[in-house]
Amino acid sequence: MNVARSPGELETRSRAVAVGTFDGVHVGHRRVLAAALDQAPALMPTVVSFWPHPRTVLGNEVGLLTTLERRLELLGEAGIEETLVVEFTPEVAELTPEAFVDDVLRPIGTELVVAGTDFRFGRGRAGDLDTLERIGLTVERVDLVPGASSTAIRRLLGDGHVGEAARLLGRPAEVEGTVVSGDARGGTLGYPTANLRVPTDLVVPAYGIYAGSAAGHRAAVSIGTNPHYGGQERRVEAFLLDFEGDLYGERLVIELWQRLRDEQAFESEAELIEQIGRDVEATRAAEPPV
Repeated sequence: MNVARSPGELETRSRAVAVGTFDGVHVGHRRVLAAALDQAPALMPTVVSFWPHPRTVLGNEVGLLTTLERRLELLGEAGIEETLVVEFTPEVAELTPEAFVDDVLRPIGTELVVAGTDFRFGRGRAGDLDTLERIGLTVERVDLVPGASSTAIRRLLGDGHVGEAARLLGRPAEVEGTVVSGDARGGTLGYPTANLRVPTDLVVPAYGIYAGSAAGHRAAVSIGTNPHYGGQERRVEAFLLDFEGDLYGERLVIELWQRLRDEQAFESEAELIEQIGRDVEATRAAEPPV
């Protein structure tokens, strides 16, 4: 996918533009993307998105569902070939709806804007789809998917309901990060794990043990503090079944298919190892939620 960081990096051509943050690229977002893609070949389906998240620039704390890198991957998988990532700054936040259209949408050749019926933009969220029509752009209103919102998905993940979150995402829930060295305790137990350093602004699901996958392998995933060893710091660790290799320094996206149980301390290390074995077998038997 061609990713531009300013309007001047994209050719001016007739475009159907989907505008939004698209955090998570959930089923509601995908309905909007599909409507833009339906305009091809007469209009070039294009996404205009924002980074960082506008609400964080406006002083609100937002746990993100996806990194920008993952968001762009998901947009590409949906079929989008060109995306303009607008750096959202306090200055951009102060643009009137008319100025946003003149500065961002018109220079790339926007003819049609595709968006959900609740779409708002511009300073103080003053603009809506009616505003775009008054300015002279054609608009396609896309009905919302009931219950599908980034906020709802964040709440489900915070409660560990990864199956319900997957229904709204249209894909398995994920946690993403870079593999870093840990305390190597898993290797001594017979289950070496990949320890993930997760960006601080990403949502991490509720503590517990999950079945999922990573790097093409099923994975038993622990999210929590390792209470058996008196841990205090949150860890995200994945044991990749039937995997041999070195993932240190690699970016890893872990799918979470099913929450198996709470994390817990055990009477002995032998009991811990027995439970990990049961978790691994449950992971072998698990199926993706969507």
